[in-house]
Amino acid sequence: FAEALADRARAGVRVRLMLDGFGSRLIEKDQLDMMDDAGVTVAWFRKPLYLSPLKQNHRCHRKVLITDESTAFTGGVGIAEEWCGDARNENEWRDTHVQVRGPAVDGLAAAFAQNWAECQEELFDDRDRFVASDRHGDAVVQVVRGSSSFGWQDMQTLMRVVLESAEERIRLTTAYFAPDDYFTGLLCAAARRGVEVEILLPGPHTDKRVCQLAGQRHYEELTACGVKIYQYQPTMMHTKSVTIDRIASLIGSTNFNRRSLDHDEEVMLAVMDCDFTAALDGHFDEDRDKSVLIERGRWKRRDVLQRVREAAVVPIRRYL
Repeated sequence: FAEALADRARAGVRVRLMLDGFGSRLIEKDQLDMMDDAGVTVAWFRKPLYLSPLKQNHRCHRKVLITDESTAFTGGVGIAEEWCGDARNENEWRDTHVQVRGPAVDGLAAAFAQNWAECQEELFDDRDRFVASDRHGDAVVQVVRGSSSFGWQDMQTLMRVVLESAEERIRLTTAYFAPDDYFTGLLCAAARRGVEVEILLPGPHTDKRVCQLAGQRHYEELTACGVKIYQYQPTMMHTKSVTIDRIASLIGSTNFNRRSLDHDEEVMLAVMDCDFTAALDGHFDEDRDKSVLIERGRWKRRDVLQRVREAAVVPIRRYL
């Protein structure tokens, strides 16, 4: 990817790359030097050493690529070795990314511009354009941007709306599941009113065991309400998606945890389209076949050490 970006910059294409100051801290310096020499403009979003204490915990988790104002990509995929395969073994993560064409590209471009404005003094020049775009399909798409601030956020509102609006089925896939009591209550309320609620999470291959423990603290309550929880076995499950009633879908960078909903810069596509939702539901079916169901009775009898680990992460759950 670094070589491809550098190649386009040498060819005269304006290439701007924004990296999260914490998440991309391990990038190789020779890659940065190569891109810089080629003319790629690299900006860092909130490097921890240069931040005030109030901003240390607020990061850019958005994954957005826009090309020529006409095509965009978003979802859960990052640029690292774990995304270079097809979930064939534990070193190749399972993830979902989508290509977008049409007017919704503007919303993703705005998500990039919003964060770029914080990193660079020069925001616009004569190459910045929001051009008119034709429709490329029948899907209704809204881009929802979550930004770190105090108080209730757009991403929390989005999740609340879909959980309270569902009438038949909710399918949630997320890499990091560590909700607060309020969102746990929304999931339980949906199940109690007759909605089939299924949650697909990482299993033995998770890169953040602490976050997994924070979510497991809610398993007993959720399974008691009738929520079905599955743990994916082959590798790390990194997809972030929700489908509702076979009609609507959410797909993007937002996990179902406090970090995504409260602290980080995120972006999600809210899509009204039966075919697209059916595709994501098909993925869910395939992944569920490779997962293990959390059985209520067995989980209720989990050992003392597991309970102690769950309790130990409670003080830091808002940062997970």
